[in-house]
Amino acid sequence: MQEALVLLGFGETGWGDEIAAGVLLTVSLSLVTLPIGLVAGFLLSLAKQSEDRLLNLSANIYTTIFRGLPELLTLFLVYFGLNSALRSLSGASGLPEIALSSFQAGVITLSLIFTAFASEVFLSAFRAIPNGQREGGAALGLRKSRVMLLIILPQLIKIALPGLGNLWQNLIKDTALVSVIGLTEILRQTQIAARVTREPFLFFGVACALYLILTLISSFALGRIGRWTKRGEMAS
Repeated sequence: MQEALVLLGFGETGWGDEIAAGVLLTVSLSLVTLPIGLVAGFLLSLAKQSEDRLLNLSANIYTTIFRGLPELLTLFLVYFGLNSALRSLSGASGLPEIALSSFQAGVITLSLIFTAFASEVFLSAFRAIPNGQREGGAALGLRKSRVMLLIILPQLIKIALPGLGNLWQNLIKDTALVSVIGLTEILRQTQIAARVTREPFLFFGVACALYLILTLISSFALGRIGRWTKRGEMAS
């Protein structure tokens, strides 16, 4: 027990500093990805409802591709494929070499995947709102943007929240994928510690505990948000 506490301690003799940095990187990667995925997923769900056939088809093709591809393959395509294309482009144009960092590649990959799944959640939420709500807003003389902002969006958030909450939990776990491209998040740091100290059970157990803690904190926060969205119902 004493040896385990030393290994998990902070300072030169322990791995606490490195693991804490891994937790910070995991949380940062998730928090940067979340708003990008939410906004892009919302816009993609609007495109799926568009009367423009080309826009509708493009949105559905995007969703099919990124929901169908293995997430690890998507990461490799972005990190190796996109980087290769950027280097070729910069070389051909005579510009300085352009390349994505591991963090940027991770954000792009997770955003692409999150967007595809979030669009389906938003689309289902849109379909759950009766058309009479939009018609009522139009009858009151409200513009489409005002109808969306004042009538549709508040209901959309409440309906979509459980599904988006599940996607957020998956996003936290999916950050482990970026360990394969050298980004030192939780899993990568604990792998290094386990290999150096030859204590895999200890450090992988710590990784499990950290992911569970992040999940529990997220569940608590999502529960609070869910109660906030239903405050009017609770009061009545």
